Amino acid sequence: MSPTFGSLQYHNYRLWFSGALVSNVGTWMQRVAQDWLVLTVLSHDSGVAVGVITALQFAPILLLSAWAGLLADRVPRRALLFGTQGAQGLFAVGLGVLVLSGHVQLWHVGVFAALLGCVSAIDAPVRQIFVAELVPAENLSNAVGLNSASFHASRMIGPGLAGLLIAQVGPGCVFIINGWSFVATIVGLLLIRAQALHRLPRAPRAAGQIREGMRYVRGRSDIIVIFVVVGVVSTFGLNFQLTSAMMARVEFGRGPG
Repeated sequence: MSPTFGSLQYHNYRLWFSGALVSNVGTWMQRVAQDWLVLTVLSHDSGVAVGVITALQFAPILLLSAWAGLLADRVPRRALLFGTQGAQGLFAVGLGVLVLSGHVQLWHVGVFAALLGCVSAIDAPVRQIFVAELVPAENLSNAVGLNSASFHASRMIGPGLAGLLIAQVGPGCVFIINGWSFVATIVGLLLIRAQALHRLPRAPRAAGQIREGMRYVRGRSDIIVIFVVVGVVSTFGLNFQLTSAMMARVEFGRGPG
């Protein structure tokens, strides 16, 4: 096997990679469908409404990530992933049912967005740590690189596919499809061979662990620089989720397709 795809030789990583690719495509589909629903059905082309819903979805990640990272260090990661992936799937299906039944309101979307943000805050760090249990240490950088490639491929495929599906069947069906996409990850987790995992030690319970982590970061100027760069780029350069639906609908007067 080519060194570029070296981590795929491991059974557990292949299962995780395949499931994550499917669910990531579904997640990006839902983000576009959510924006389109808010913009065209639940408001009068209101970019403010789209922005508020987006903020409700991503604010929990900003506020809870430190505690989520601590949780990922303490509890069994595979079990935690079953919970977070299942919850995200249920939220997507629940929102889809509301839309298809014709009872959805803007505040419903806000509640689901906030709940999804809380679960995503827990899911993100445990997903990143879990990769280290799927491959030997010498293959970890390759596994992380493949994960990144999968994420960005999903970011290209998901929105385009979502636009076509919204045009054909509407945003409600896109939410349902995303909910079912998490089945791929859950099945992958079920089929993972526990005896082949490269288990990492779990952090013991102790007081002040988050404060200790913050003190560590304050003492590492290199990490602070990375935080600043990522913060600036994310804040001012990665607003495509907020602007893509607005550009298509308002500036160009086009539909989802």
